[in-house]
Amino acid sequence: MYDHIGLKVNDMDASVRFYASALAPLGHVLCSREKSYAGFGPKGKPALWLHLSKGSTGSGAHVALRAADHAAVDRFHKQGLKAGGRDNGKPGLRADYSPKYYAAFLIDPDGNNIEAVCLK
Repeated sequence: MYDHIGLKVNDMDASVRFYASALAPLGHVLCSREKSYAGFGPKGKPALWLHLSKGSTGSGAHVALRAADHAAVDRFHKQGLKAGGRDNGKPGLRADYSPKYYAAFLIDPDGNNIEAVCLK
């Protein structure tokens, strides 16, 4: 639904490590990287942009990314934790959202709530 999203980050290296690990199970890769920005998305089509903003306290943004299946949601959560994310909701069915809403939530290194969701 969206064209692109931009998030402010304090530590580009830590953020790139987190997003590269957490988004790989969803089919997203690092598409572009410079000292002050990085772009992730399907190969050649970055849609999630990180922008270096030293001293930023984070926006507290929520970004939900589509996952192909439940296993991808599980891997997103596991790999994101290993890469420095904090748990904000273990993988599981969220029947209060929808009968088929399977999701996991992580807090990225800058305090943003990143979700992977599968509606199958």
